[in-house]
Amino acid sequence: MGLLSVVTLGFYRFWMKTRLRRYYWSSIRPGGRPLEYVGDPLEKLLGFFIAVVILAFYIGVVNLILMFVSFSLFDGNTAAYVASFVGVIPLWFYARYRARRYVFARTRWRGIRFGVDPGAWGYAWRAMIYWTLALGSGTLLWPLMTHRLEKFRIDRTWYGDRQLVQGGRARDLVKGMVPFWLVLVGIAVISGFAYAGSDIETALGTFLLALPLLAVTWGWYAVRSFRVLTAAKTAGAIGFRSTARAPRVIGIYVLGYGLASIVTSIAAIAAGFLVLAIMFAGSGMDFSLDDLDNLSGPGIVLQIFGFATYFLVFVIWATLRHVFVTLPLWRHYAETLEIVGTESLHDICQRDRDEHREAEGFAEALDLGAAI
Repeated sequence: MGLLSVVTLGFYRFWMKTRLRRYYWSSIRPGGRPLEYVGDPLEKLLGFFIAVVILAFYIGVVNLILMFVSFSLFDGNTAAYVASFVGVIPLWFYARYRARRYVFARTRWRGIRFGVDPGAWGYAWRAMIYWTLALGSGTLLWPLMTHRLEKFRIDRTWYGDRQLVQGGRARDLVKGMVPFWLVLVGIAVISGFAYAGSDIETALGTFLLALPLLAVTWGWYAVRSFRVLTAAKTAGAIGFRSTARAPRVIGIYVLGYGLASIVTSIAAIAAGFLVLAIMFAGSGMDFSLDDLDNLSGPGIVLQIFGFATYFLVFVIWATLRHVFVTLPLWRHYAETLEIVGTESLHDICQRDRDEHREAEGFAEALDLGAAI
């Protein structure tokens, strides 16, 4: 499917994503009943075109105004670039919420539709505020951001006519952040003393060596917060429990991306040697890189082959990422999730279909939905 996306200049990606979701959804079977994904690739394509038109207006008109103001007031374009970047951030959160709404609206279990209430702009400005607080506090308010944004999303999520509710408190997540904070403080102390002593190399080396430990402790927080938040979710009498294990999730990421990187690198090296072999076979030992400038005969053939090899490497990487990372993660989270209080499932009625015609257009245009 990845190759078809390349051949069709990216248009097949909407059909590819639909087929992938149907596969993943059908593999998750709570109580032996599989989830269903009923999204339409044409909806995604139409939504993408709508989003591109709107974003083209933003890039073409708003950025032009910002550039004019920046040169008029600040005699340079730096302010315009900063303002343009900051202006895209709310669209990023807006697109993520709308993508979530579309995916839930096209998901069914036991024939009952899921749904999400409108609220993309409300989510966007809240996310901006909480992210600012979390980063401005040196991540001390990160648990607050995690809980409040999750509560906003879950409290607007429905299964049929049954509304989901996110309970719990932000301080329930603090324990999971402690290892990350300890590592962060350790880095700050060691690097600070080294920097104060003008030992820049030690300061930089300490930070680089601690990056893997930061990633591990962050993964620990992510999995633990998922378990805590899952246990606090309810849908009437229905509750949830998760026994997802942080070491298992971290291992999937490390081993999965490691294997994917190794295999992709081997494929890239093999493809590179193949290109060189074709070059020398067609031009003899007198081959020069200047021959690539020749847009006729062997030159154009080699360029086409080079571009094809380049995209093939990305297709291999995307495929291996699904095999070694995405699928094992989905399997682990699905196998460790338990639904309790299912006796009231029979009382849930169907909800109306959410048309949501723009689908995931903004997420696609901003490259937020490249996976599944």
